[in-house]
Amino acid sequence: MTQTRRKPPAASQAPAPTIPAIPKPDVPARLAALPGLPIGELKAEWRRLFGTEPPPYNRRFLESRLAYRIQELAYGGLKRETLERLEALGEQIDGRNVTLRRIRHEQRPIAGTRLIREHQGVEHVVTVTRDGYEWQGRPYRSLSAIARAITGTRWNGWTFFGIRPRSGA
Repeated sequence: MTQTRRKPPAASQAPAPTIPAIPKPDVPARLAALPGLPIGELKAEWRRLFGTEPPPYNRRFLESRLAYRIQELAYGGLKRETLERLEALGEQIDGRNVTLRRIRHEQRPIAGTRLIREHQGVEHVVTVTRDGYEWQGRPYRSLSAIARAITGTRWNGWTFFGIRPRSGA
């Protein structure tokens, strides 16, 4: 007869941190206090409310995420159905294409726009399509791919074609 041995829990597996519940009446005061907190206290608050190390982003990002988290812990987060619906809508827009997901839809040039760039004496015309771009009759997912095909080197496509994001976006 053989015995099976249970593995003892690994020492590196620390118990998950307990995230404190936030009483609803405390929410307005906690939100109002965030802009006045020193950055060190914002990071400590992040550790308390998220149970992780804060990301290396700017103060404004930390404040906005902490404000959301405070409200989430007090009033509850989005329902699972809502999260699934948002994910499905996002996939409809970007087709699971990570490149398109990073570029906001409203920041991309409007479909039908023609981008013209002269490189080494040759004029190149790119047409913006609903799903990406077209150059020399071939579809491309990104301007960077077109810039690389034109130059033979890696370029940021937006920089190569002189596109600047719209202000206020």
